[in-house]
Amino acid sequence: MSGQGAGRSSTSRWDNLVTVLVFAAPVFFIVVPLAIFLGYSFFSVHDGTIDRALTIGNYVRFFTDPVFLPVLWNTCLLCAAVAVICVLLAYPTAYFLTQLKGRWRYALLMLLMVPLLMSYVIKIYAIRSILGQNGFLNKALMALGIIDTPSSLFVFNMNAILLTLTLLLIPFAILPIFLSLERIPQILLRASDDLGASGAQTFWRITLPLSLPGVASAASFVFVLALGDFLTPQMVGGTSGFTFGRVLYSQFGTAFNWPFGAALSVILALVVIVAILLGERIGRGPGVAR
Repeated sequence: MSGQGAGRSSTSRWDNLVTVLVFAAPVFFIVVPLAIFLGYSFFSVHDGTIDRALTIGNYVRFFTDPVFLPVLWNTCLLCAAVAVICVLLAYPTAYFLTQLKGRWRYALLMLLMVPLLMSYVIKIYAIRSILGQNGFLNKALMALGIIDTPSSLFVFNMNAILLTLTLLLIPFAILPIFLSLERIPQILLRASDDLGASGAQTFWRITLPLSLPGVASAASFVFVLALGDFLTPQMVGGTSGFTFGRVLYSQFGTAFNWPFGAALSVILALVVIVAILLGERIGRGPGVAR
């Protein structure tokens, strides 16, 4: 009996250790950096040195300066547009994949995920070469007679950022929608068919409502990734494609104003949290429509 008690005690200690390690990793790599950023946001910079006297001046500057709040709002609108376009393109793609039988379903899914294995910078350069004035898109439009001269509509502006982010992030929208569609019980679809419902009725009353959690996850995922991206606007945005990510990058880089950059990061984190909570709430689908 004493041996069994010692064994249970040893197992309990091991379980407690594993639990501590599991929770220690996110605390150390997520909570601690966020706490440091939050602390830095209440400092200030004077004559190139950080003054650690507590102040809310960084937040006051954000809300009173006529530049930063509009940039954040425009960036949110841009990222929302990227999320909507990605979902509209990803849903039919994911739906098509779920209709395939056998190994073709997962083979094509893996092909769609291949771009995620490529370098982010290389993908941006490739897209920029397509959208440029001498790129494939302009040449195709000229060959079709749609335009007479190369257009700068698709490069070094907000349109370029929108297109590039959409192309880069669409795989992140396909996967959660695909998983959501794949988890729909087939017995519900067969029952709908047995009851005389058409394919369109089955889709609108069963498939779409049950896949809304995946749609919400895809939209919030894409929105969050686009919101924090500074490299894409830097490379394809030009002077007119100024986003909140570029503002953050400039504060930690050329401006060397880490406290203000930390305050902007805290504000961005709050926007991200709101987007995730909103996506989670929207994703609570009403179930199968009656």
